Amino acid sequence: MRILHVMRSMDPVGGGVAEVVTRLGLEQVRTGQSVRVATLDDPDAPWLSRFSLPIDVLGPVSSTYGYTPRLGPWLGQHLHSFDVICVHGLWQYPGLAVWRAARKRGTPYLVFPHGMLDPWFKRRYPLKHAKKCLYWPWAEFRVLRDAAAVLFTAEDERLLARQSFWPYRCREKVVTLGTAAPPQASSSDRRLFTQSHPETEGRRVVLFLGRIHEKKGCDLLVRALATAVHSLPADAPWHLVFAGPVATDGYRQQLDALIGKVGLASRVTWTGMIGGDLKWSAFRSADVFALPSHQENFGVAVAEALGCGVPVLVSDKVNIWREVLADGAGFADADTVAGTARLLARWMPLDEEAKSRMRTNAARCFARRFDIRTAAARLTATIEDVLP
Repeated sequence: MRILHVMRSMDPVGGGVAEVVTRLGLEQVRTGQSVRVATLDDPDAPWLSRFSLPIDVLGPVSSTYGYTPRLGPWLGQHLHSFDVICVHGLWQYPGLAVWRAARKRGTPYLVFPHGMLDPWFKRRYPLKHAKKCLYWPWAEFRVLRDAAAVLFTAEDERLLARQSFWPYRCREKVVTLGTAAPPQASSSDRRLFTQSHPETEGRRVVLFLGRIHEKKGCDLLVRALATAVHSLPADAPWHLVFAGPVATDGYRQQLDALIGKVGLASRVTWTGMIGGDLKWSAFRSADVFALPSHQENFGVAVAEALGCGVPVLVSDKVNIWREVLADGAGFADADTVAGTARLLARWMPLDEEAKSRMRTNAARCFARRFDIRTAAARLTATIEDVLP
């Protein structure tokens, strides 16, 4: 099968979607499929030299919408080379361009909304939602309506997507995504992170790893940890690590001010964006992984933590929370300060035997549900099912 993945950007700084598409594409290649990626990135982007799939970059573009006159002609010239197109994301020009080109050639395409139809955005950004409502019937509604399938990564995402816009009509399919299994652990893995951040040595690390953005509930985690540790002895070994790029300088400043206000300055480490061996060492150094997000379609870092055998504390707005609970791989609660505090209150008192059982469950949960090999096989079956 010849597959084209189209999206706004594959820059790894942008978050988990780029990671998912990369891992998915590599697994598709491994199983004998032909894969290519088309984006609107800058051809001079430094990360391109490390990208591991065939890619055409048709940028740069100056607007967040990503319009470029180059994409339409490129699609018209190359669509005959592919059996199916996978469009990743909404609200940007690539989806509309694929819709136009695919209609002319009759090439089937699939759409991954990647959580972009979640009604949380409607509540959080009402002015942006009003603009999207004007745009919806002329573009995104048609893109979804005419897709061979619209692919959701969890049942929760599928149901939530129906609540944001009208009219709404599409062929819905649920296809769990995943990521690559972590590299085999070595005895030096844990030490790599503690050597880089010696203040975490001997501490019980609550790890947040991902793009640091207001929707991720980082402030909830700070407030909840403050509540938890202030009821413990002063030498309680709990430590919070924020690993990942910060969405804006202003948000980092807000969090720093909050951390100082609640008295956690000595218990918080900022690492910036990390990858490779250092990232895996961070996971393996963690006592638990936490993501109290207000909206999370999948959560690549959640799957990566599970793959490392690290239990997870997630909000019930992380759309794979049901799977986590079903497999005994962590806890879930509301995306509030109280809900996040309850997560920590359930985890912290557990004895080592209980934590060890949950670590085993975490690894099993990953292997059963979120290994990219399983996810890619499910996607291939779905594509074969919907193709004419």
